[in-house]
Amino acid sequence: MGLQVTEIVVAARDPEAQARFWAGLLGWSVSRGGWSVAAVSAHGLDLPLHFEVREEPKRGLDRTHLDLTSRSPEHQRELVDRALAGGATHLDVGQGPDADHVVLADPEGNEFCVIESWNAFLAGTGAVGALAGSGSRATGVFWSGALGWPLVWDQDDETAVQHPDGGPKITWGGEPVAPKQGPNRLQLTLEVSPGGRLVDEVDRLLQLGGTRADDGPSGARGSGGAVPMCDPDGNELWLRPPHDD
Repeated sequence: MGLQVTEIVVAARDPEAQARFWAGLLGWSVSRGGWSVAAVSAHGLDLPLHFEVREEPKRGLDRTHLDLTSRSPEHQRELVDRALAGGATHLDVGQGPDADHVVLADPEGNEFCVIESWNAFLAGTGAVGALAGSGSRATGVFWSGALGWPLVWDQDDETAVQHPDGGPKITWGGEPVAPKQGPNRLQLTLEVSPGGRLVDEVDRLLQLGGTRADDGPSGARGSGGAVPMCDPDGNELWLRPPHDD
């Protein structure tokens, strides 16, 4: 397949502090270079979290968030305590007092969940089990076609895709799709595989139901020929030329 996911980019006022928070929470390392600071796992299937300065303020709940996995009830509590000690806060999004997962906001207000250890849906993923978003079934089908990943969940308008070798899932919650509150705080960067052509992949995503974005959020990802696009529900993504260009 002609595209691969290379990173999850997170909007940040202070990328350095955000990278330290997430690296400390997940047991990852901080990597600096290029246009961002990243929290990077030693596990090859985990996607790095790149923190990019963005001027747009956060507006309400974002369409996308991270779901973190836990190995046991004790580990779940440990992750929550570690997050709170690092500056996270509890967040009420209507989950109710009996929810088994814990909803938090990182120090800059980005929502994330610490999922209960017995959750079978995220079994076999990494520390970040999913990038979870609000999107229609058409968007799930788009991402499956774009990446060549199978639909590992397709039920009641909810969809999820995952690399055949494992790693984090990309999930979409079905209708109704949450309204946009400005550009998504979490976005995916896709890279054209070596030997492929950027123009061909842009055309392919358009045929799958994607659209060109008029412009991208502030930051350096637009340098080097990267193309801003959106999936069928308007969730932003970046399409980058092959690394060998």
